[in-house]
Amino acid sequence: MLTTLKYRNLPTVVLAGRPNVGKSTLFNRLLHKRRAITDPTPGVTRDPVEADCFINEKPLRLIDTGGFKLTDCDELDKLVVERTLETIKKADLVVLLLEAGEITSEDEELINTLRPYREKLIVTVNKTEGGRHEADAWNVLTFGFEKVLMISAEHGDNIGELQQEIIKRLDFSKVEEVQEEKVIRIALLGKPNTGKSTLSNRLTGANASIVSEIPGTTRDTVEGRFSWKSRNFIIMDTAGIRRKAKVNENIEYYSVNRAIKTISDADIVILMIDAEEGLSDQDKKIAALAHDKGRGIIMALNKWDVMPQQKNTFKDAEGKIHFQFGQMEYAPIIPVSAKDGTGVDKLLNTAIKMYGQLNLQIGTSQLNQALEKWLQEYPPPTGPRTYFKIKYAVQKSANPVHFIFFVSRIQVVSDSYIAYLRNKIRKDLGFSLIPVLIDVKSSSKETPSHFR
Repeated sequence: MLTTLKYRNLPTVVLAGRPNVGKSTLFNRLLHKRRAITDPTPGVTRDPVEADCFINEKPLRLIDTGGFKLTDCDELDKLVVERTLETIKKADLVVLLLEAGEITSEDEELINTLRPYREKLIVTVNKTEGGRHEADAWNVLTFGFEKVLMISAEHGDNIGELQQEIIKRLDFSKVEEVQEEKVIRIALLGKPNTGKSTLSNRLTGANASIVSEIPGTTRDTVEGRFSWKSRNFIIMDTAGIRRKAKVNENIEYYSVNRAIKTISDADIVILMIDAEEGLSDQDKKIAALAHDKGRGIIMALNKWDVMPQQKNTFKDAEGKIHFQFGQMEYAPIIPVSAKDGTGVDKLLNTAIKMYGQLNLQIGTSQLNQALEKWLQEYPPPTGPRTYFKIKYAVQKSANPVHFIFFVSRIQVVSDSYIAYLRNKIRKDLGFSLIPVLIDVKSSSKETPSHFR
């Protein structure tokens, strides 16, 4: 099995500050990629967003937090502040971002809130590019701080100085390099408020994702790790995906794009479906995207605990989904309750089995022996206009599972015959739970045909 180099006992650096001071911009700059969503709208980041990164060749864990909003707070603002404070308590170092300009009453309240963590604070004033507002910024020293750094997260001013200060203040003596077995990467996708964050928190045993009745609480993709039955997992909790017509703000647009991108980053997609509402057109589109990329797909009927506990309830729900998903009967459907944990063991057992199928590689000799048998059972058409011959087949890749069949007269190969071959691959070669991608190529220079 493939292994990746990982680190244990990384020191943790948290970026904290009130909304819209530039925390996510600084997070992306230190990470050298656009990981957190940035937007002029205050309060874009809600859940802590974490990533391992290198600063001056030293590995550390960097965390972007939701903005401290200490006045005019609604219920969601309070949840964000609570989660941010929990993250700060566990941190080794906290970079406090203030904004260039006069110190506000909210700044003062924030500084007072963080006084218990004074020993692990690095105080920075952002948006001071070209020296703007520096005269006002030095007033931060009146709060008793010995040192203040003037930076511009957007333009890069004095970021090198901040990086040196971070490294100087951290202890790397306990960091260990480890060879870690390749993890099973699972993306949680679905409409807003279907229980993705509740399931993510249950699996990781943490509260990394804020859970609220307010639809669309999650914006950034929140990653968590957990182990189960000696297997390592990464779970990616994503923003709820709504129909395009209902996406009416830039932030949600970016959130949805990030959610869709996780399909490419995942091995398996767990499509969270509200059991009471049933399958939606949006669910179908998500599943189709995962299918086309060859990802494993598990349909989790969540909130099963509130469904009528009658004998045929699940069978009826399963039948409706299979009717709507005519070509995806291979995808397992599992009733779960993210809230009380019902069905979660079965969900994970299925994910492990599915991951094994995704990484199964069939030898060319074995594949072509099977192909010979399939051709005998159901030969290609023999008419003068429909005749073609399958010469041999190879497995191009695993995860995604992709086969190539080399044929004569590529233009007459029908979808129905490809469907027959796909079903045989699933049944006879051990790919019963996953999508199988098939290309048909000719020994001549004809354009290959793609069958998803």
